[in-house]
Amino acid sequence: MSIDERVASVSPVAPPTVTAGRRVAVRSRRGGLVVRTLIVAVVALAAISPLYWMLAVAFSSRAELLGGRELRLWPREVTFENFARVFSSFPVATWFGNSVAIAVVVTLISVTTSLLAGYAFAQLRFRGSTALFFLALATLVLPVQVIMVSLFRIVTASGLYGTYWAVILPVSASAFGLFLARQFMLGIPRELIEAARLDGAGHLQTFTRVVLPLSKPLIAVLVFMSLLSSWNDFAWPLIALRENRLFTLPIGLLYLQGQFGSDYGATMAYALLNVVPIAIVFLVFQRYFVAGFARSGIK
Repeated sequence: MSIDERVASVSPVAPPTVTAGRRVAVRSRRGGLVVRTLIVAVVALAAISPLYWMLAVAFSSRAELLGGRELRLWPREVTFENFARVFSSFPVATWFGNSVAIAVVVTLISVTTSLLAGYAFAQLRFRGSTALFFLALATLVLPVQVIMVSLFRIVTASGLYGTYWAVILPVSASAFGLFLARQFMLGIPRELIEAARLDGAGHLQTFTRVVLPLSKPLIAVLVFMSLLSSWNDFAWPLIALRENRLFTLPIGLLYLQGQFGSDYGATMAYALLNVVPIAIVFLVFQRYFVAGFARSGIK
């Protein structure tokens, strides 16, 4: 008897029922994977379709939009006349610069306060910390419309009405950013904090040299959330700003709809200018957002 025959004679052979069960399990897993893939594809298509339609309308001519009888998924001829009409009618470049300036300043202040407060609530022990933390979280249930009158009175009394600071200061602290930072920093091993303290580092040195290098995903999430919130903010800047030259892009869209109510190409071109910067930021830093939410315990 050869060696191969001996090995085959002593090798265990799986019963037919076990083999059939494995085949059924493999088929079931494949079927589940196909179903999940189809669901994800349908959801992704539903999420992308408005952006695609906005893109197609923005690059279509007005004659094609109003005179065409057949539905086309892409314009017959790509044109930039809608963008030219928007830029010639409104100071879009100024409004874009205002949006960028306000969003950047709000993000810098908001992220800094969220990180510092999150470190204090996660790693420091002081009397009343839990009650103070839940008090800050309680502000999340208050819609901004409830406090607008109070904010307006405070801004007016302080002499900030009609300035950039009237828009920046009221949103410079975020309760959700505080919650996210605290949850993330609770996952940092306390041994690292204690080792830094034993080496003579103070709280500020521990925060900058130990905590911040480990919090890059968290910082990316906070930056994006703050940028998105301040970039799309409409109600409060509309109240706090009174001069046309200080307006932001969302406020400009209101004026554009009043002048180009039936001009869908110009409206979509302006909306595209408002959407593209945030979409680019998200696509560039999306892997940090996923990691930040995962380590913060947000499902």
